[in-house]
Amino acid sequence: FLLIGFAFNTKAQVGKSNGNAIDGPYLLYKGDSILLASAIHEETVKASKQFIPLKNKQKLVVEVKFSDAPEKNFSVKLKPTISIEPSVWQQPDKALFLSDIEGEFDALRNLLIANKVISNKYEWIFGKGHLVICGDLFDRGKDVPAVLWLLYKLEQEAKAKGGYVHTILGNHDMMNLSGDLRYVDKKYMKSAEALGVDYMDLYTEQTELGKWLRSKNLVEKVGENLCLHGGFSAEINKLGLSIEELNKVSRPYIGFKDLKKTVTDSTILKIFSSTGLFWNRDYFPKDQPVDEKTIDQTLALHKAKRIIVGHTIIPTNVGFYHNGKVLGIDVNQHAGKHEGALYENKQWFKVNLTGEKIPLK
Repeated sequence: FLLIGFAFNTKAQVGKSNGNAIDGPYLLYKGDSILLASAIHEETVKASKQFIPLKNKQKLVVEVKFSDAPEKNFSVKLKPTISIEPSVWQQPDKALFLSDIEGEFDALRNLLIANKVISNKYEWIFGKGHLVICGDLFDRGKDVPAVLWLLYKLEQEAKAKGGYVHTILGNHDMMNLSGDLRYVDKKYMKSAEALGVDYMDLYTEQTELGKWLRSKNLVEKVGENLCLHGGFSAEINKLGLSIEELNKVSRPYIGFKDLKKTVTDSTILKIFSSTGLFWNRDYFPKDQPVDEKTIDQTLALHKAKRIIVGHTIIPTNVGFYHNGKVLGIDVNQHAGKHEGALYENKQWFKVNLTGEKIPLK
């Protein structure tokens, strides 16, 4: 295999950056070549670029490096092909549900280690268990590419052990792919400038991570659970679309710029609206109680028992709402609250970085 990494002399300057000084790697397809690029943030931002013949793709192993803690380094073998993810699954015996990582790599890594999903060497030790990420990998945090590459890597290793990793898209993921960059940390803009590209070039369909993200779903049914980022509105229910249909009609518009100005299909506009699947906050209104009939309608339509969502931080998260029909799992990762929901032995638990399992009622 071609082990491709980036060796930088960070020395004392690393202390001036926030966390990992190395941003990347980014893998872009350029004709018959692959551009593997990374940036280092010292007193100035420097770029490292390497062109690799496309014919060597299957020999390529990408190395993700950390200037602040080399023990966190890991390598990723590229997938032979990237396929569209299924969106309906049988109930796994155990599953860990997380959301809104938003570039906080250490939070993701430490949660997975503490809850015995991976070893400290990134080995999948969760057996046939499933890991479900309910959206928002991008924005605010300092290590978005590392988060993406780790999930990319674990997908392959989980499958080999009979498990599965579900990466569901959230509003911040959709924003980054479509050009709404209001929450992107300046670090990434500086990286793109140093690499001589536009930020949007880092995640197009001509990149490995861009292709991978576009293979993901907006909603999945994992056993008796509907898993998504925001929620279902009455308008979405009225469409009468199955989970598979919702994903199928939405996929061509992932990364679509100026959708409201150029698309007239009312179904698409509803799915991508402020009350659509990845923006909706109806389950946690600030002013008036939600109509629980809408929740019941959603569950009946899709033959599910509960809805699991991120997107909205509630002080009582991780927790059940609406008579156990909704499970909210969004916590403020940036403020140091690192928690998730674990389903195991037909019971639900709130879990954290200690490995403690707190029963959820």
